[in-house]
Amino acid sequence: MALITYVVEDSATIRENLIATLEEIAPVKVVGFAETENEANYWLSAHDGDWQLAIVDLFLREGSGLGVLRGCQDRRADQRVVVLTNYATDDIRHRCIALGADAVFDKSNELDQLFDFCTTTTTGFTPL
Repeated sequence: MALITYVVEDSATIRENLIATLEEIAPVKVVGFAETENEANYWLSAHDGDWQLAIVDLFLREGSGLGVLRGCQDRRADQRVVVLTNYATDDIRHRCIALGADAVFDKSNELDQLFDFCTTTTTGFTPL
């Protein structure tokens, strides 16, 4: 069973590589993406029952991934939101978790942990 996933990442190169790798390695089906905070918040709220995982970068073309986290605070209990960033400092990790992130991963050295998260998260999910 694949996790229905939405990606918030403004770098086309990173996004395309991430999606291709996720869909090859992890049980993930990416259904869309956004490059800005507003695009992400609009899609995630308009498609509330259509996603199980959102992967969010912090620094976007417009707005911030922190704003996306705020927009996801009222999500369903079975939906997960994780942050994938180049700036996974202790302070950023604490801020993201305080805003409701289920996990924070560093793009440069924690991709395997993200893939593991996706694999273990599918356990217990009901298909959409």
